[in-house]
Amino acid sequence: MKSSLADADLKTVAEALQGALVDLVDLSLAAKQIHWNIVGPRFRSIHLQLDEVVASARAHSDTVAERASALGVPPDGRAATVASGSGIKPTPAGWIKDTDAVSTMVDALGSVIVRMRERVDATAEPDPVSQDIFIQITAELEKHHWMFQAENA
Repeated sequence: MKSSLADADLKTVAEALQGALVDLVDLSLAAKQIHWNIVGPRFRSIHLQLDEVVASARAHSDTVAERASALGVPPDGRAATVASGSGIKPTPAGWIKDTDAVSTMVDALGSVIVRMRERVDATAEPDPVSQDIFIQITAELEKHHWMFQAENA
């Protein structure tokens, strides 16, 4: 595969896409881990809300990986790569109280959003197509972030 982007631009975009892939895969894993272990009076509503984040993160990770492939960059979503490159703090083990689950998701989403906004900026000049993908992802993540923040307000 050969990209139409200049080598320097491709390097910038490839790093942004790979970083986004890692963050999105880890976000889906963190949300699913919490989904399986949440307890408390708001179990059902938060349990279902977590599945929405998982579906969103998985769909976006596929979009990001396919964009990388389209540019001739092999995406790397292997467990070791995700574990070493994610910007999300490790998810607590065991049962997690509903209020703690929400706080953990607020933190995780906040971390990913900060990094996504950096990718929006980094890709503005070299590849507006990838930038548009990052803008769409960021908008959806910010919606999830807002909804989780409202849970513990």
